[in-house]
Amino acid sequence: MALPHDSNETSYLLPPNNEDWDGQTIPDFVYGQKDLTAEGIQWPRNAPGIPDALPQSPFDAALCSAWKQRVELGLFRYRLRELQTQILPGAVGFVAQLNVERGVQRRPPQTIKSVRQAFDPVQFNFNKIRPGEVLFRLHREPDLPGTLLQEDILVVINVSPLEWGHVLLVPEPARQLPQRLLPGALRAGIEAVLLSLHPGFRVGFNSLGGLASVNHLHLHGYYLAHRLPVEQAPSEPLDPGGHLHLLQDLPAPGFLFYTRGPGPDLESLINRVCQATDYLTDHEIAHNLFVTRGAPPGKTSPSSTLTGVRVILWARKSSFGIKDGEAFNVALCELAGHLPVKTSQDFSSLTEAAAVALIQDCRLPPSQAEEVQAALVALMSQEEQ
Repeated sequence: MALPHDSNETSYLLPPNNEDWDGQTIPDFVYGQKDLTAEGIQWPRNAPGIPDALPQSPFDAALCSAWKQRVELGLFRYRLRELQTQILPGAVGFVAQLNVERGVQRRPPQTIKSVRQAFDPVQFNFNKIRPGEVLFRLHREPDLPGTLLQEDILVVINVSPLEWGHVLLVPEPARQLPQRLLPGALRAGIEAVLLSLHPGFRVGFNSLGGLASVNHLHLHGYYLAHRLPVEQAPSEPLDPGGHLHLLQDLPAPGFLFYTRGPGPDLESLINRVCQATDYLTDHEIAHNLFVTRGAPPGKTSPSSTLTGVRVILWARKSSFGIKDGEAFNVALCELAGHLPVKTSQDFSSLTEAAAVALIQDCRLPPSQAEEVQAALVALMSQEEQ
């Protein structure tokens, strides 16, 4: 069982007096390979459940209890209620949710002009958050493969939550890393999915130009009690080694990477994904990434089991700033099939065709998409040599 650092009883809750928060030591959530659950996690037959309604791992319990306390303490920009949700009729299976307050009250995005923009300490960054916003620090035991000195990752509330348990995974903020995906951050994101027993705990990354609103390295994690199209969408292999697949039956086709769990296979996947995102960043191509439990590549069906972890990468047109007139903005969750809608009018009138059109508007031109695909296939082939 995963244990808090130095104590079996370490609390992830804040002291009742906010004057004591500044001196509060960030608790460590320490975990090892035995705490990563790769198989046996499935959706219940009955109605999907919120995290409290399904079996919880120590990670789920720590995150949910600490997150709930921060809600009670008023540390969020708004109090997230149960969101009105609908599955849009049609073949895709979009999960649309009405989240008016996020659309109105979230922090305005920073001015971003380049996918490779440098970190700017003057702009908002995670060195400026309130102490109470940090839930705990993810700390890997040395029994896990990978770098010997794996960096610790802060788990921080997103003060403008999309859904229950919405957190940010932030590598040491003092390093002032720009929003460019690094292997240690991706590893923490995938392992967070494996630490949770909830099939709907997902992690994602938005690049600059891919609707990242803060240029300080972070990933998103949140619970969504609904299946998403990307979990079981069929795919076809793109490289001889079968490491890179294409998800075609989606509004925006994505590149699929898959692992059955911890070990050398996971480390290879992390290296391949970061090679791909490095290529996209270096070529000034915006991108989004989504991590979810899912079926293996190939021909799948709605009954396919969630036997491993899918990492889906989309290369897309750059979008700098928020487009206020649209029902939703296209980033990591929208590409995966989760649509947080900003207004009641758009929520009641949204159709699958309209959602598909918004998403497809972010796709790269065909010639550039073909160039990117060829480049990524070549990168995967080089690793095999």
